[in-house]
Amino acid sequence: MTVRREAFLDQVKERGEYKTPQEADRAARVVLALLGAHLVGEVRAQLAARLPEGFALILLNPPQSAEPLPPERFVRATAAWIEGATEQTAVWDVGAVLSTVADATGADLLKQILLQLPAGYGLLFGRPQPT
Repeated sequence: MTVRREAFLDQVKERGEYKTPQEADRAARVVLALLGAHLVGEVRAQLAARLPEGFALILLNPPQSAEPLPPERFVRATAAWIEGATEQTAVWDVGAVLSTVADATGADLLKQILLQLPAGYGLLFGRPQPT
């Protein structure tokens, strides 16, 4: 089931302790664009189907990635894309968005997502890595 845009952003805003919905929206757009560059095939399509339309389009039309980024580099890339962010604030941004994504996906799809990502992403989603 698709999450409504307002509900998705409310969760990101609360988890990220953002002052405005615009801050939550900016973090969601950046993190989902980077995540989309790491996912392929049916897994990416299934995740997009559970996200609000605007965020689904960002996930489905990501920038090109030459290689999967390990979690640390994913956080650094997020910091580089968000004006004024540091690596410390980017960890917060990534966690707020990806934990909201994890709640929207369900356990089975989340497991498939984590299997497509380098080791260590489970913590960014607020979940342990599958074995």
